[in-house]
Amino acid sequence: MEMAHAQSLMQACIDACNRCAQACHECLRACLDMADVAERRECIAMLLECAQMCQMSSAMMSFGGRFHKEHCELCAKVCHACAEECGKFPEEHCQACADACRKCAEECRKMAGM
Repeated sequence: MEMAHAQSLMQACIDACNRCAQACHECLRACLDMADVAERRECIAMLLECAQMCQMSSAMMSFGGRFHKEHCELCAKVCHACAEECGKFPEEHCQACADACRKCAEECRKMAGM
């Protein structure tokens, strides 16, 4: 693979991971303020896990970690699971987060397949 293309693919994944982590944190904050917060326990836990995974994946790619592809593969799975959880709730912040998670999962799958 051409080096410039590989760098572009990696940067797209880093950007998607950063956007996803931010969306997860924003959704988490908003969910904690919801009246039905108890019904969102699983989603809130998933949001925390996803944000952490995305931040770590971004860092691994940024410094060229030896296992960044494997990390991105796992990140894609976590993002997919988070999208499923957030997708269960109708609020705009949940739907926006689910969308960011789906986009991140797609970029991470591309990265893992390099």
